[in-house]
Amino acid sequence: MSVDTALKRQALRKLSSGVYVLTSRTGDRYGAATITWVSQASFKPPLVMAAVRRKSKLLECLVESRVAALHVVSDEQAYVAHRFFFPTAAVDGTLNGEPYLEGVTSAPVLVNLPAYIECRVEQIIDTDGDHAVVILRVVEAECREPVRPLTIAETPWEYGG
Repeated sequence: MSVDTALKRQALRKLSSGVYVLTSRTGDRYGAATITWVSQASFKPPLVMAAVRRKSKLLECLVESRVAALHVVSDEQAYVAHRFFFPTAAVDGTLNGEPYLEGVTSAPVLVNLPAYIECRVEQIIDTDGDHAVVILRVVEAECREPVRPLTIAETPWEYGG
């Protein structure tokens, strides 16, 4: 039985996906990217899973430093998410033009996003696909303001399928 590629892509894109920015660092090297494949994976201990491109500076930082900060993007901040479609540039206390502070794990925490979850890398599952699955243990979190999170369906972007 063969799968219709167009129908498969259409169905996979119906999976609801939020828009997040994941950051990490190792020494003076930084990795940050907009990601959409994220889910809570456990209550006890609190775990989150995220898919990260295998050939990315972000995954290199996650492998080496074992720390990350996952940021929620509000429905009015698509422009911030767009900044992290590009290679990471750390300049004068900013990542891709967004100011950050060092979190408790040393991961960069973006100050203009409404919520973040700071984590330690629990496990990285390397698949034969183009993304690795990263299991993150929550160690700190803050919700700075109540907002409606941005979803990929509300943007002109397509990712998945």
